[in-house]
Parts: sequence; C-alpha cells; structure tokens
Amino acid sequence: MTFNRLRSTALVAGILLMAGPALAEPLFWSTQAKPVEETQRMREQVLAGFPGGVDYQPSDEGPWITRIQAEAQAGRGTIAVLGGLHGDLSSLGANLVDLSGIDVSAVGPAMVELGRLGTTEQKYIPWMQATYLMVANKKALPYLPAGADINALSYDQFIAWTKALAEGTGGPKFGFPAGPRGLKHRFFQGFLLPSYTGSTVTEFRSAEAEVAWNKFKELWKYTNPASTGYGFMQEQLLTDEVWVAFDHVARIADAFNQRPDDFVAFPAPAGPKGRAFMPVLAGIAVPTTAPDKAQALALVAFMLKPETQIATLRATNFFPVIATDMPADMPPSVRASAAAIAAMTGAADALPALLPMGLGDKGGQFSQIYTDTFERIVLNGQPVRAVLDEEAAVLRALMIEANAPCWAPDAASDGPCPVK
Repeated sequence: MTFNRLRSTALVAGILLMAGPALAEPLFWSTQAKPVEETQRMREQVLAGFPGGVDYQPSDEGPWITRIQAEAQAGRGTIAVLGGLHGDLSSLGANLVDLSGIDVSAVGPAMVELGRLGTTEQKYIPWMQATYLMVANKKALPYLPAGADINALSYDQFIAWTKALAEGTGGPKFGFPAGPRGLKHRFFQGFLLPSYTGSTVTEFRSAEAEVAWNKFKELWKYTNPASTGYGFMQEQLLTDEVWVAFDHVARIADAFNQRPDDFVAFPAPAGPKGRAFMPVLAGIAVPTTAPDKAQALALVAFMLKPETQIATLRATNFFPVIATDMPADMPPSVRASAAAIAAMTGAADALPALLPMGLGDKGGQFSQIYTDTFERIVLNGQPVRAVLDEEAAVLRALMIEANAPCWAPDAASDGPCPVK
C-alpha cells in the first residue's frame, strides 16, 4: 500500500472516529451557502423538511475536494450528497453515482446535459443557478418589431428594436455595462460569441466570430454612448436614461424592487448557434462511497421539489432550476427574474456557456482579452479580422500557459483548449 493510500485511509478513519457511531442524518458536503446566515437558513428552512433531517456542512473548495478524494481512495466514506458549482463537480465524474433514475423533466434539457459531464450518465442534478438577463422599461415594448416575441428574440430583431427606439424617442435607449465596473466581458464570453460560434475559446477568431462582432458594432450605433461609464444598469433604468439593458440579475434588482410595475425581464437574444447564456450553475451529486445510497438519492430528489427550490432561493438568493410559481411575498425582482430565467434555460435553442474554468489566477487576463477586443473593434474602430487574429494569439498563449482544458460550449479537450 502506498504512502498516499495509507495517509488517505488514515484520514477517513479519523473522520469516522470523530463522527462516532453512524448518524441517521445524511451528510450534505457543499461548497455553497458558506456564510453563517446562509448555512443556518439551509439547515432550518430548506433541509428541515427532509425525513430524519440532514447534516448540512459547507466547506471551502480545497478541503471539500480533499475529503472527497480521500474517501474515494479509501473505498468508504461518510458523505451522502455533494453540492458544488459545475466547475467543482466537473473533475469528479468517475467517483459519482449515475442519477439517471431521478426525474429531471422539470429542468431545462440544456442544463440536464451539463450534468452528464460529457458521459451518458447523469453525474449530477442541477440544483440552483444565477445568471444574466435583459430588462426593459415597458415603455419600450411598443417599439418591438412586428410579430416579435420578447422571450424569443433574435439578435437581428433586437438590433431592429433598439434602432426603432432610438429613432422613435430621439436618442439611443439601449444601455450596456461597458464601464470599469461593468460585466461587459461576460456578455461577450457567455452570450454574443457562443450564439454565433457555438464556442467561447476554440472559434474565437472564426468567420462566425467576425459576424458576431460586426453585429455588435451595429447594435452599438443604437447604444447610449454614456455606456462606457455604466456599471450597475439598475441605476440608469431607474432614471430612464436607458429603457433596455443587459446585466447580472443582482445588478438589475433595484429597478424591479423600486418600480415593480415599470419593467420586464427577458432572455438574451439568440444567434445562428442558439440562445447562449451564462449560468452560474450549482449541482448536487452522490459519491460512489455514500454510506446509504437510497437515502442519498431521496435527498437529491427532495432538492428538486418546487417547495424546496423556493426555500433554497430564500436561503441563498440562487434561483430555481425548474419553472415554478413564485410566492406573492417574494421581492418583485425575484419574481420577474425567475420567470425570465425559466424562459431562457428552458428554451428549445438554449445554449449554456459556462463561466471560465481551470484558469487559476489567470481568469482576469482571460476576461481582459475580451474587453480589449471590444475596445479595439467597437470603440476604436479597428478592423475586425486583424483584431481577432492578434487577440487570438494572446488567448492561445494564455490557454497554454494555464494548461486549461475546454469548457462548455466548447468540446472537451486533452490539454489546453485550442484556439483555431
């Protein structure tokens, strides 16, 4: 037996000794809901209704993965259920039970597919999510193109809408968070480019990416020029400086909460490859070493019940992964955002584009490439093809230096994610 195996076995033995006799409560080992207040709400408001109770224990990512690996190496463990972001779970596929027997029909199929981790088995079940949305003042709705469905817009329809708004109101009414504190890079990484290329990294300099950037240049004509100073878009929505905007759900909340009757949330537009969106997706899984698999599977199914999903939203501010009615006492921002998120994630053309993974401390450099590309093409008017070729070389070098494999929607890679 190797030293590492001995050390791992000793670690698990120590855990079992500290735990004492087997507990009736299943251990829910999670990287989420770590703040003390959220942890308490998870225990008292979300999990108290599970028969026999649940031992919910949050952990930082390092100790979380160390304990999982130790139990897997020892061949036995105390963890019943794992909770974590997609990136937390993505490396654990071989150590997770197939959850295909659990009903996930209420979850959007694109998100269910992410939980398969590139296999034919359901390695984790989507649990909760946050994301980014579009929001519009209801005064903008009469300017929609004829026959357009606000929950199923294309980029061409969206551009036509912003053009009609600018011409009909005497000035551009679309606002974009392009300021220093704005999340503009997430729009390019998770929405615009994947909608046209089906990729975030590999097709960065493709002909389809060139089309995408030219579309955004067209959209920029009808974008409020003050957008280069915008951070949180709720501020400009509330002053009526803009009537339509894109931002993270947390950064548009005040608009709905202060003037709930004036705004509507809706999904981002779709391009030729689909309706790309960037979920911050957490999942729930069962390790192969779970002491009572039947009990663990029951807990996973419990987490998908509508009432549990609503309780989780109250406890964590993460949204349900299923379409469900919002209680009347939820804040207006929650009710509006939940409906739009359900429409986006459940759309037939939904295309999840995950947050960057595997970059370590180089995540900021990765995002800066997209910001630089935007500034060079859109703000400075440099040729799209030349900029993409030059920035692709920077991106390729970064992926190699970070040794970061591809993430969805790019196909899995052996080694660094390639940039064609």
